[in-house]
Amino acid sequence: MKKNILALEPDFDFKLIAITSPLRDYRLCFAINKITEFDFRKADDLEISFKNTPKKFFSRYVYYPENSECEFIFLANKGTEGFLIPEMKQVDYFVMIKEFIDEEDQELFLSQLKQIKEIQAVVEIKPEKIKSKENLIF
Repeated sequence: MKKNILALEPDFDFKLIAITSPLRDYRLCFAINKITEFDFRKADDLEISFKNTPKKFFSRYVYYPENSECEFIFLANKGTEGFLIPEMKQVDYFVMIKEFIDEEDQELFLSQLKQIKEIQAVVEIKPEKIKSKENLIF
């Protein structure tokens, strides 16, 4: 019997920004909302589960700009049972930017984040280079 194998390559069509900050998630989102005039709102926690492992929950906030197809998702890297991206334990939060954002708007957003004194580091990361990138597909 002939077997066909389907190779599935996940699509990482989003921008990923790593943030290091000692602030709690809600305090950091408040600071981001204040300086950027965004409106991050608390959403249901991101739930990740694998076979024979306990479920992991990660804090999540979302913002959908008006008149745009863009979507901003703020995620905590540390959850109930470990890290969302275990190889990046020094990162406290991630901001995923789904759909299209032009370079100018992205640079403005990054520069605004860098103005928040409680943020220690802001770095754009290529999602395809992350070892546990499957955790970012939901």
